[in-house]
Amino acid sequence: MDLVHPLDGLDVVPWASSSHAYGDATDLPELLRALTRTDQEAAGRALSDLYGSVLHQGTVYAASAVAAPFLARIAAAGHRTAEVLGLLGGMAESEDEYGVARGAVRTAVAGQVPLLLPLLADADPDVRRTAAWAVSHTRVTGTVLPALCARWEEESAPAVRSELLAGIARLDLGRGAAEAAGVLDPSQPPGVRLAAVHVHLDAGVPWTGALHDTMLSLLPADSLRSDLDDERGEPLAAVVEALLRRGGEKARGAAFALVDTALRDDRAEVREEGLWAAECASAVSRAAPHQLLEGLRAAAVDETSVVAVAPLLGRLGPAAAPVADVLAPLAGRNPDQEDDHADRALAALVRIAPERAAPLLAAGLGRRPRALGAAAGPWHAESADFPYDSGLLDAVRSLLSRPTELCRDEPARLMRLLAGWGADAVAALPELCAALPYFPGSASRTLAAVAAESAPGDRATAVAALAEVAATAVLPSAKALYDLTGDPVPLLRRLERELGGAGGDMGDAARAAAALGRRGAALEPLLRAALSDPEETLSSALDTDTALAEALWRVTGDPAPAVAVLESVLTRAAHGRWSRWSVIRAARTAALLGPAGRPLLPALEAALDDPTQVPAVVLALIAVSEPTGLDRAALAGAALTSAELDADPTGACEALEALVPLEAPGATALDDALLRRLTALAEGDARVVRSGKEDLVIEQDETFRHRTRALLAAFTATAAATTVTAVTAVTTTGRRGAPSV
Repeated sequence: MDLVHPLDGLDVVPWASSSHAYGDATDLPELLRALTRTDQEAAGRALSDLYGSVLHQGTVYAASAVAAPFLARIAAAGHRTAEVLGLLGGMAESEDEYGVARGAVRTAVAGQVPLLLPLLADADPDVRRTAAWAVSHTRVTGTVLPALCARWEEESAPAVRSELLAGIARLDLGRGAAEAAGVLDPSQPPGVRLAAVHVHLDAGVPWTGALHDTMLSLLPADSLRSDLDDERGEPLAAVVEALLRRGGEKARGAAFALVDTALRDDRAEVREEGLWAAECASAVSRAAPHQLLEGLRAAAVDETSVVAVAPLLGRLGPAAAPVADVLAPLAGRNPDQEDDHADRALAALVRIAPERAAPLLAAGLGRRPRALGAAAGPWHAESADFPYDSGLLDAVRSLLSRPTELCRDEPARLMRLLAGWGADAVAALPELCAALPYFPGSASRTLAAVAAESAPGDRATAVAALAEVAATAVLPSAKALYDLTGDPVPLLRRLERELGGAGGDMGDAARAAAALGRRGAALEPLLRAALSDPEETLSSALDTDTALAEALWRVTGDPAPAVAVLESVLTRAAHGRWSRWSVIRAARTAALLGPAGRPLLPALEAALDDPTQVPAVVLALIAVSEPTGLDRAALAGAALTSAELDADPTGACEALEALVPLEAPGATALDDALLRRLTALAEGDARVVRSGKEDLVIEQDETFRHRTRALLAAFTATAAATTVTAVTAVTTTGRRGAPSV
């Protein structure tokens, strides 16, 4: 192949008929040309753009396969060789394929192996290293493995040897393990020994004292991490995670021993790596917090380390209560001054021991934004669940009395605290009413929450304040006024403006209209007019249509318009890659319709192919189907799969809970196999909730575990009752009929 002209044939490729992450691939020829030019700055931009288009966040496309031969020739011709090899290796490694036949991109890269293998002997060690990584991901074992093994015998550069060993193991785990066993000796370079540890783990070799000592001898190991292997990340954390993924007490004990030893090390950098590993372990294993708390206490040797430990302790929540004393001194420091370290410690203490944190937060309120955010909860929540504290209420009132001095997120956070306390916060009504013109949205919702169950006089105060702003302020003011008085007129007037195009969020307006029920019948024409174009597939339009569908049903009492809109939403969403959450919202709305939503069955059943959508769809199917037409075991199995894949564990619990009351006499929703799966989710050590907002993942998994344990008890009790009924029936028949055998 003529490497002088790596772009031969570039212009005859039908690029417009191929696509990547941002649409058709007509931009790729110029990007590929830029890689071969002398302008290094332009070449760097082109490489970045190629990563974004043909390997977008790890996803490959049809255009990725088309570009592979050109990229290989560019690398072989010496143009940014190591970097282009990294792109090719990432394309070959990817299992996330969109709009392309399964394995087609890897096959396209594999077709370039004859061109890439000579780069294993390149003069540049970085090229040799990246080439070893890239070609091993092609899975062309017959050709690549002998080349890697031959190079392994000759190579002297430690970084290259590390990738060669990993590549050999990737293609032949047994061969890799055999080679790894010979390079654990302390005389070997640290990077090679770390690669050998990983190969032993991948091969399932029992974890031994020698492997334990080897890993500890490599600490601090952060400098040994590979820039080519994102999954391995920080070395100690990666080893700990691999051990925990094995399962079993022995592997868990080995993982926790590594972390605990690192946390107690005299070197700050080793303790830091131990903390990263502790974070990883806690996110993977439910047993980790209990096992590692004392090590975390030991790691908090000074102010800097207390601040470093604080976020993890906060994520552990009440489980970290035994070491709350580590945080308390720093959390209470300098309450009358800005103090970021004190704020971080207090934010963690809020999550761990809220009653202990409340007076400290009250003393520093206005100067502890992180702690206030932790107490107020997620930004999308309308109220917090932080326990009521009279001193903190006084501090909140003091801040609210100076509304013009509040900054950024403070108003919304203060409002969520008060809303969570409900009638307990009634003393703050004067400040809330005064703040209403400044923060009409959040203050209106909070007024309604606080005054809803308050004395008549307090409610009258809130109503008067809301009435004053409802006609001219934002929709939440009119909605809050309706919630408190039941008078629909102000809300109707506001909704006529919102739905008529006066601005605001159409989805919010639709939800407010739905709350009116038949009192909002006059809004029907405006609701219909607000529906999006039938060809629109943007998620925002689909979600608004779903809200409008529910509103149409609520205000007319006729489910037919809602069914038609929801059917359109489900059909349009089925063609969009990023529309699964729109399907979920539509399914949950369909569930509200009950049997009237039965025409949606085909569209709902078609949505069962996505585990993330399954829980909401199951709830909808339960609501709209004939009970006798439900395959409850199949639906339960699909919900369990959604949880097992961490697709929608919370929704899976809802779906399974909904299946319990549908239990028919003499039948069980879960057979033994499904019960075993539920037991694994409820009682297993592995975290089920593994993704989401970092600060909340562990808390959400603990909530999930509590719910699944309750479900397990409910299903087991149902099965036991069914068995008793069956045995009683058989025994009775034996007494009254023919003699039992």
